[in-house]
Amino acid sequence: MKHLFKAELNWTSNQNQEDSTKRFYSKKHQIKIEGKPVLNVSAAKAFKGDPELYNPEDLLLSSLVSCHMMSYLYVCSQNDIEVLEYSDNAEATLEVAADGSGRFVEVVLNPKVKISNSDKKDLAIELHTKANQLCFIANSCNFPILHKASCEILTD
Repeated sequence: MKHLFKAELNWTSNQNQEDSTKRFYSKKHQIKIEGKPVLNVSAAKAFKGDPELYNPEDLLLSSLVSCHMMSYLYVCSQNDIEVLEYSDNAEATLEVAADGSGRFVEVVLNPKVKISNSDKKDLAIELHTKANQLCFIANSCNFPILHKASCEILTD
C-alpha cells in the first residue's frame, strides 16, 4: 500500500539590485500543503536564516517526535495500556563539514509518559522500541534515534 504526500514550495528573490558584488539570498520561503495553513520557513539562525521561523532541522525533529508519539500510543492501545499524558524534550545533533555539507548524526528522544496501569510500567517503557520500529519517519532516517524513556503511574 502506498500513499502520496505533496508539498508546494514558493520562494522569491529579495536580491538587492544596488549591491551586485555580494550574493545573499533570503532563506525565507513558504510551503503549502493543500487544505492546511501556509508554513513559513527559513534556514536556522546559524545558517543566516530567520530565527523566528521554522527551519528544516526543526521540522525534521518535530516529525520524529510526533511520529514516535503516535506510534507509541498505537502500541500502547494494542497492549491495553492507558496513557494519560505524554511529553518529550528531544534533541538532534547536526554536524557540518568543512565543505558546508551536513547531516544529522543522532536524535535523542526523551519521552515522559504517565499511565494508569501500575502493573504495566515496564512494558510501557519497552514499547518505545516497538514504536520506533513502526515509526514511518524513524524508518526513513539514516542516523541513530535513541530513547531515554521514563514512565510514571498516575492514580486517582
